[in-house]
Amino acid sequence: MKKGAAFPRVILTVTMIYLLIPLLATLLYSVANSWQNTILPESWTLRWFQELLTDPRFTQSLWRTVWICLLSVGLSVVVMLPTIFIVVVYLPRLEKLLNILVLIPYAAPAVVMAVGLIKLYSSGPLPIAGTMWILVGVYFVAVLPYMYQGIRNSMRTVRTVDLIEAAELLGASKLTAFRRIIVPNVLPGIRVSVLLSFSILFGEFVLANLLVGGQFETIQIYLYHRLSESGHLASAVVICYFLVILVLSGILLALSGILGRDSTAAFKKGSEQ
Repeated sequence: MKKGAAFPRVILTVTMIYLLIPLLATLLYSVANSWQNTILPESWTLRWFQELLTDPRFTQSLWRTVWICLLSVGLSVVVMLPTIFIVVVYLPRLEKLLNILVLIPYAAPAVVMAVGLIKLYSSGPLPIAGTMWILVGVYFVAVLPYMYQGIRNSMRTVRTVDLIEAAELLGASKLTAFRRIIVPNVLPGIRVSVLLSFSILFGEFVLANLLVGGQFETIQIYLYHRLSESGHLASAVVICYFLVILVLSGILLALSGILGRDSTAAFKKGSEQ
């Protein structure tokens, strides 16, 4: 081991233990049949997981949440990636204005935002209050700061303007340069933004509860309702919740890695031709 490397390892280990202890305690409580005055549960059971996984409300709310989060994050990537690219390369004077606009969700409290949206969309030409579409819309706005910062920092790191100018000098069109040069280079930033946004939306409760409540039950609202019935069952929900995020994060990382390799291979093939 290199000299001086021990201290960072100790800090990292202590931090990991500190973060994992609550999750471990939740896992133990979710498989405990009785746990009163002992360090470990007095008896064990999988009854809470069995009850949870056979409940159709749980699977429905879980898939609804996954679907809404994926739709919101995907929509945000589709809109923000070309928008940031155009502003950075062709309209740099508007960059400060865009930065201010995407930071507005930080300043607006979730309760105020929800009340305003309910009043706006409860009637009129677009009555979507209480449906999943109002949740998709507000989630799209809520993740704008994370999406903007990740993609913008990646474009700044790879010097997007210089890359576009070099590609155009070599005969590539703007669209080709964007698709085959810029996107593969900023893919790490997109990946981080997507994972961060997805994790935040998957744990969001205030907006979901105020905007759709019991009309469109998501996993957050389901957890809130079951929490009052049994602490063991709520712990089982949290563990399943964590596993779903872990699996989806792994899938997203694998997909982004495959897309990055395909884009790089296509770029090398095009360069050789």
